[in-house]
Amino acid sequence: MHNQNRYTVSNAPFWHDGDRIAKTNYNIMLATLPAVIFGIIMFGLPALGVIAFSMSTAMIWELLFNLVSKRSISIGDCNAAVIGLFFGMMLPATAPWWIVVVGTFMSVVVGKEIYGGIGANPFNPTLIGIAATMLSWKTYFDFDAALVNYNFSFKALYPLGALKHQGHAAVDLFSMSNLIMGKQVGAIGTVFGLGLIIGGVYLILRGYIKWEVSISYIAGIIITALIFRMAKPDLYAGPMFHLFTGYTLFGAFFLATETSSSPVNLIPMLIYGLTGGILTILIRNIGAYPDGTVFAILIINLINPLIDKIRPKALGRGVSNA
Repeated sequence: MHNQNRYTVSNAPFWHDGDRIAKTNYNIMLATLPAVIFGIIMFGLPALGVIAFSMSTAMIWELLFNLVSKRSISIGDCNAAVIGLFFGMMLPATAPWWIVVVGTFMSVVVGKEIYGGIGANPFNPTLIGIAATMLSWKTYFDFDAALVNYNFSFKALYPLGALKHQGHAAVDLFSMSNLIMGKQVGAIGTVFGLGLIIGGVYLILRGYIKWEVSISYIAGIIITALIFRMAKPDLYAGPMFHLFTGYTLFGAFFLATETSSSPVNLIPMLIYGLTGGILTILIRNIGAYPDGTVFAILIINLINPLIDKIRPKALGRGVSNA
């Protein structure tokens, strides 16, 4: 008999650089450390409890779903841990335990596992959980009320809440240096602007997130806020105020860049990020919620499959009889 070549047919990807999902998630968690450590120091042991409980319950939900659905155990890739970490970072330090349980269930099971697991989710899983709990129990995301018993050395107000109620006059209550250095009321892991920038730059330099999405998202924030500010300077805050308050920087570096729910091509990434920034400011300035980051990114997640089809035309002339 003559020898025959055997060809192995498999699904994409056909090339692999040897990196592991777990390694990516380790680096993402490492990048959050400056903001997380600052939040724990600022808000104390309750903040540590929320973060730890959120990560634990997220991993438990994934393990239970794996067992019920008879899938291979996947908590070793640390994706559930990252989802739980992000969810905890977006909560106030006084969040009750049951919000964490419900939110991580929505994030891991509804936001990821029912679509087929990691890589198949059309929306950022963390945002599914945050949106569900925020819409259901809005009062728990009123950071001024949630943190009323804390004594801070600075003006203890949630900047975007003050802006919503007082207009541009609220901007004078906060110095830009205080906002950058985390001297503001807010979620555990999103108040320290400098820490989020350090973490985001680290991920960009290591190639774990797409700089095009982050930069275009920030550009959308700056351009749209500047237009509103120029139109009515006595009513709307300027770009820098919006950039260093709320979930903005966390959204730009850690949420909008989630691999499964964001584009892979250059022009779509720029459109995606820019649209997210524009929508964030529109929701903040004319919408019902003080911070529009969560809903803005969910909307661009929704349109991602459409804009990712945009391709530049190939250079050169076509051959008519090809």
